[in-house]
Amino acid sequence: MGRLEFPDIDSGAPGCAAASETFFDLGLMYSTGETVPADLVAAHKWFNIAAARGSADAGRLRREIASEMSEREIAEAQRAARDWLARDAALTPKAAA
Repeated sequence: MGRLEFPDIDSGAPGCAAASETFFDLGLMYSTGETVPADLVAAHKWFNIAAARGSADAGRLRREIASEMSEREIAEAQRAARDWLARDAALTPKAAA
């Protein structure tokens, strides 16, 4: 089975205007381990980003997997999500007013 990669999404490259569904799907992939190795920290990160982009289901699943994570893992996932969101905001061209 091949590895599914999203280089533009993970790097926060400019022009990456993926909808919350894309980030939600990444959270599902990492939480279930079906197409990538299971990684609750990565799943929490992507669910956090999807929730920040408006997905109510992502917020619910983020809370659900957090119950299976240590405080250190949750902090790591939150840091990764904040870093990704900050990079994305810095790299995304602003619309003209």
